[in-house]
Amino acid sequence: AGVPLTSPQLYSAGHTDDLRTALLFISRLYPKAPLLGVGFSLGANVLTRYLAQEGDKSRLLAGCALGCIYSKGMGANLTSVIRRHRETFEAFPEAEVSKAASGLIQQSGTTLGQFDETITRLAGGSSPPFPFPSARDYYIWASSHKVLGDIRVPFLALNADDDPIVTVLPVHAGNSVLSPWVVFGVTQGGGHLGWFEEGSAPGRPHRWYRRPVLEWLKAMGDDAVILEERKVVKIIEVDGFLMEEGRDDIGCKEIQGGGHVVGVKGEGGLLAGL
Repeated sequence: AGVPLTSPQLYSAGHTDDLRTALLFISRLYPKAPLLGVGFSLGANVLTRYLAQEGDKSRLLAGCALGCIYSKGMGANLTSVIRRHRETFEAFPEAEVSKAASGLIQQSGTTLGQFDETITRLAGGSSPPFPFPSARDYYIWASSHKVLGDIRVPFLALNADDDPIVTVLPVHAGNSVLSPWVVFGVTQGGGHLGWFEEGSAPGRPHRWYRRPVLEWLKAMGDDAVILEERKVVKIIEVDGFLMEEGRDDIGCKEIQGGGHVVGVKGEGGLLAGL
């Protein structure tokens, strides 16, 4: 998207603080609005992890995850992001992620697994838990199937039984990984987010999942009665920053008029976004 690299934290399928911070701002802006979350693919993984981590403190009233998995096809796209920011990495040659990026830039046809082994396990988030010894350790940490039981808001999950990049669906792993708050739908066919049906004109199919998803969201926003009260943490303001009471590691501040984000040198040797 042409956005400059301003942080030592790069892509991560498991990092949830971006979503958490955005919800902090939106909740303050619209305090009475019922907030609902929808995630696709990797975004579904982030949404699922956020809801599980927050439990009954979630700022989202309900969530919907579509095709929650890791996508193998993203490796080449992520490598192109590294190439576009080559000069930023070269400015800090001693940083571990810069050394890793230097070798990755020379490769072609990079898979997501190779990218994660080289870059994401090092720079996918803050420490702890990053860096990870291997991509496998990162996957174990980032995967959302094992945390479904911690969700405490209505949650609709939709997957296809022939999704080529999902090995085992949580619903097939036994009820112990699920939660009474989770509705898990599995379709016969559909691949990865390929839920199409015949449209009104020949050769113009459309995605049928929009209808049930919108029905679910409308029901959750307008009609659902949640008997268990959520324990959403109070939002406070500290030096102009919105923060959660009792937590000082995340926050946000609205900059009047917008403008560019200014970076400073961080511990990782790259730029830390402000």
